[in-house]
Amino acid sequence: MQVGRSRKLEPGSWSIGIYAGRSPLQLAPLPKIINPVLTAWDVKDIPAQYVADPFMLQSGSSWYMFFQVMNAATRCGEIGLATSRNGLSWQYQQIVLHESFGMSFPCVFRWNDDFYMIPETAQAGAIRLYRAVAFPRQWEFVRNLTEGKYADPSVFFFQKRWWMFACPSTQHDVLCLYYSDSPTGKWVQHPRSPVVSGNNRIARPGGRVLPWNGGLIRFTQDCYPTYGKQVRAFRITELTPTTYREEEAPESPILGATGNGWNGFGMHHIDIHYAGNSRWLACVDAIS
Repeated sequence: MQVGRSRKLEPGSWSIGIYAGRSPLQLAPLPKIINPVLTAWDVKDIPAQYVADPFMLQSGSSWYMFFQVMNAATRCGEIGLATSRNGLSWQYQQIVLHESFGMSFPCVFRWNDDFYMIPETAQAGAIRLYRAVAFPRQWEFVRNLTEGKYADPSVFFFQKRWWMFACPSTQHDVLCLYYSDSPTGKWVQHPRSPVVSGNNRIARPGGRVLPWNGGLIRFTQDCYPTYGKQVRAFRITELTPTTYREEEAPESPILGATGNGWNGFGMHHIDIHYAGNSRWLACVDAIS
């Protein structure tokens, strides 16, 4: 049985798909999956223009996916929720977070038995932290982590510290790095930050940083010659409170435009998880 939706997408519309593979850097669509698995057509509680920026996690026997839903009426992004029993077939549930400003890139994670989310809130002029009061549907604002208009803040845990990449430039060509002892604590800008400057091919975050084989993989949007063309992967070879080094992975780019269909024009986001049995599962987005 094939899983997915075949509703026709409007040209230039973002939607969400599922990829899988034996290596997190060599993923592809599954034969039984008809991508995209989520589109604006699935959203029933607001008029949706598109869906994008998916992040997922597994809790118990269920998978939960959070993503941007662009409200066609307000032109503001809101955060939607979909659920799955197997990570392959997804059912849209509802909008779970919205503000008076636009939101996207809902980086969701678990810490100390609580669920947290750091969405992009550049329109609010700060990076904002939210906590689930009734996971997965109810969230509350905790605090601003740092002031400024940052795109796509991506948080991860490594060597007893929390780290965060974020892009402060509307040209998609600068990448800043912060670290903290806890997600709710004080965030300090790394002395090597910005770790990328003046390069829109490797700066803007393209998904969650992935711990793999004892190291880290950073995913980035390649925004040349236009926004949202492909996703590149970098191995972080050194990360301490005073040093930072990375090198592009041989497999990079790992996602890109196919020239036709749901991902004909570009792909710009990936969130990868180990699903057991030597299999990796990823939610991705693409523009037709």
